[in-house]
Amino acid sequence: MLSRTSNRATFRHVDIPIIVIYAILVIAGAFSIYAASYDFDNASILDFGEFSGKQFVWIALSFAIGIAILLVDDWFFETYAYPIYIGIVLLLILTIFIAPNIKGSHSWIVLGPVSLQPAEFAKFATALALAKLFNSYNFTLNAKASNYVKALLIILLPVIIIKLQDETGSALVFLSLFLVLFREGMSGLILIAALCAVTIFVVALKYSSILILGIPGGEFIVLSLVLLLILAMVLFYCKSAIAARNIFLIYCGCAAITAILYALGVNPNGRIVMYSTLSITLVYIVTEMLKRDAKKLLITSLFAIGSVGFMYSTTTALDSLGNHQQMRIKVALGMEDDLRGAGYNVNQSKIAIGSGGLTGKGFLNGTQTKLKYVPEQHTDFIFCTIGEEEGFIGTSAVLILFVVLILRIIKIAERQHSAFGRVYAYCVASYLIFHFGINIGMVIGLCPVIGIPLPFFSYGGSSLWGFTILLFIMLKIDASRSERNY
Repeated sequence: MLSRTSNRATFRHVDIPIIVIYAILVIAGAFSIYAASYDFDNASILDFGEFSGKQFVWIALSFAIGIAILLVDDWFFETYAYPIYIGIVLLLILTIFIAPNIKGSHSWIVLGPVSLQPAEFAKFATALALAKLFNSYNFTLNAKASNYVKALLIILLPVIIIKLQDETGSALVFLSLFLVLFREGMSGLILIAALCAVTIFVVALKYSSILILGIPGGEFIVLSLVLLLILAMVLFYCKSAIAARNIFLIYCGCAAITAILYALGVNPNGRIVMYSTLSITLVYIVTEMLKRDAKKLLITSLFAIGSVGFMYSTTTALDSLGNHQQMRIKVALGMEDDLRGAGYNVNQSKIAIGSGGLTGKGFLNGTQTKLKYVPEQHTDFIFCTIGEEEGFIGTSAVLILFVVLILRIIKIAERQHSAFGRVYAYCVASYLIFHFGINIGMVIGLCPVIGIPLPFFSYGGSSLWGFTILLFIMLKIDASRSERNY
């Protein structure tokens, strides 16, 4: 533990704006939970038999946890990063076998009247382990391939275990740590590949029911995007304006031949047209590879081939999901309505948010909320309560607070003197960006419903404690940096 002098220095240098925003969010969250679970019996907000009363208990304990973390010496977190990570991983594995089936998943450990979700605590443990790895002597992500393997192992191990608990949403959160790898030197091509994969998945599924030139619209659009991707990569990544011009001329030539065939009354199959164009383009790229540095052109070709292969795997990927997950994706993409099934939550949520208007209906006056039209409105769909009762102004205030919090965390990350502090802070920012973006996205119908809570707002001790620990460890590391400069 720290001495009294060091304790005073920690509290003197702790980042006050983060503390203030944190306090505002958790208190506002408790009032939102009270509004979401309020009934006409006029139960007290501090009734410990209600969700709001229980949440205030979690909040009080969270404040105590935060203060306790600030009193711990900062060396503790780096020294014991790996043991903490290993301990949490073992707990995750144990959870698979001892956790009861709750809504189809085995992710909650029941301890009498209290239920805890270890996946929430795996976030800070994984962040500590990843930060410890990057702070290793002479460690650089791009120095050798084994460094990538180590980083990916730390990130993907909890993903795999949590997925085995049938908790897909919580598992996906850890993939946000790829943003940290990008900050630490990972090639931007990997992020572009991920973006392309999401785009291909959405387009291939959403437009699969329409026909363009005799083939599924999704396939036609994806192939067109692949051709545009090749052109863009040759021009901007390979930096070859001449090759890009020649590829564009190939496209124009193939389009002209197709137009002539149509004029002559011949209706060529769209698949033949698109693959002929793609094949001619790849043959041209191969010939160019023989004349110059082949690496970037080879990567461009692999991008194109991989994109086409991924397009044909989208159906298989969708089929591998559960029926309810498939329906949620189809509802989010507008392929299905299912207003009484998978689309019910989102539809009612949008009605609630839209009914709030500019200023909202007022605290405890939300009709959609009071009549319980929105399931899980005190947990994953808490944002719709804010939208209905506080309106556009209230939701904007929440959005601004989260954006300011994330930007402040990024600022803290950039002022760290060690890789440990920087990487850990970026992990915190990445988790918050994912939770914040996906939760609000699914509440307003932009993302599939995957069970992601809104940090500091959604009801639950595990989520609140997990984010509190995550945030206050970062504050302690940052305060210690300031102490050393003092």
